[in-house]
Amino acid sequence: MASRGVAKRYAQAVFSLASDDNSHDRWLADIARLAEMAEDPVTGGFLVSPNVSVAQKRTALQSILVGPEHELSRNLAYMLVERHRFDSVPLLLEVYRDLVLESRGIAVANVTTAVEMTAEERARVSAGLKNIVGRDIELRVAVDPGIIGGMVARVGDRLVDGSVVSQLNRLRLSIAQ
Repeated sequence: MASRGVAKRYAQAVFSLASDDNSHDRWLADIARLAEMAEDPVTGGFLVSPNVSVAQKRTALQSILVGPEHELSRNLAYMLVERHRFDSVPLLLEVYRDLVLESRGIAVANVTTAVEMTAEERARVSAGLKNIVGRDIELRVAVDPGIIGGMVARVGDRLVDGSVVSQLNRLRLSIAQ
């Protein structure tokens, strides 16, 4: 299982390389392709299998990222395979995407609601969070019926907890006092 720390180190290195020649979008596309491969049970299994030689894995990767413009991405993939870290590619993609968004002035908001939000509700939440943090927002929404109602939003180190379960807990504490 891949660790977030490993993915973060690779993502930061890739971000630095991409910043040198402003190739963030190409790197995003290449890492997304690698992440699809890593998440595919057959391809991902092949690329992490200890029973498959590194040479065979490199040959498979050569046929995916073809052309000189993908040389650095291929080298990253080779290195991940050789170091038995190819399973970290999906996390690497997530961390790298966050770094790119941050560099473009876009904040990631992880929002949890009790039920699925409509497009209109997403737009309102995004606008509200934009007013709070002063930056454009990319919403990442999860559904957790355990919060009963309302929402919990985390943007960076800011937490906005408007969940019913949290309000009930505060009420319970105030009554207990």
